[in-house]
Amino acid sequence: MQRYFIENKVDENGFFIINGEDYKHIVRVMRMNAGDRFIAVFTSEDVFESEITDIEDSYLRAKPVHKIEHQSELPVKVTIAHGLPKGDKLEYVIQKSTELGLYSLKPFSAERSIVKWDQKKGKKKAERWNKIAKEAAEQSHRSVIPAVEEPVKLNQLRSSFHEYDAIMMAYEEDAKAGETSNFTKLLNQLRPGSRMLVIIGPEGGLSEAEVETFIADGAVSCGLGPRILRTETAPLYILAAISYHFELMR
Repeated sequence: MQRYFIENKVDENGFFIINGEDYKHIVRVMRMNAGDRFIAVFTSEDVFESEITDIEDSYLRAKPVHKIEHQSELPVKVTIAHGLPKGDKLEYVIQKSTELGLYSLKPFSAERSIVKWDQKKGKKKAERWNKIAKEAAEQSHRSVIPAVEEPVKLNQLRSSFHEYDAIMMAYEEDAKAGETSNFTKLLNQLRPGSRMLVIIGPEGGLSEAEVETFIADGAVSCGLGPRILRTETAPLYILAAISYHFELMR
């Protein structure tokens, strides 16, 4: 059953309105009619099977039929701080990380980022990133759309460290040195509801100066096994490991 994230609230008569792109998708792409049902996810994260009651020229009206209690969110809220990579790699990271339970993504301009953020084009690009996250969240039956921020500078990223219960930094030199325990130790310290920040460098990795700065600010440097992962693969490995630790292993 198709899933949509609903911004409008249910009114006093028990109905809600859908317009904009979701209206077009329901009516023109899915070709739904009055009486057809879909899954509505509200901003409260409540999920309802809902039924279309009537369709107008620019909006439709629907009503919740029954609540769905299925829990699809990771117990830990994981934010990925990703050094700006080349090309469309970040779009891939956003889509696949959303499927794996990402809570939010915070791109940053790393020392070795080849791509430089264009403020003039930035707003449009950020809108595209958030659209990708929304579509991936609908496809993977999430009840939260990950927030994708516009890229920040290194100092702005560091100033947000206090918001998290744990800060992990994926560092390839640790992997090369055979470090294998820090990631597991971090996960064992976390509890449901904890907030975790994961720092991943761009294609060239994090510079020594960045690594030293992050560690001084409280980040834990971690290897990700004996193989060196691409920048777009590392967040997927980490989220999959977190899912296994909190959702499957237990």
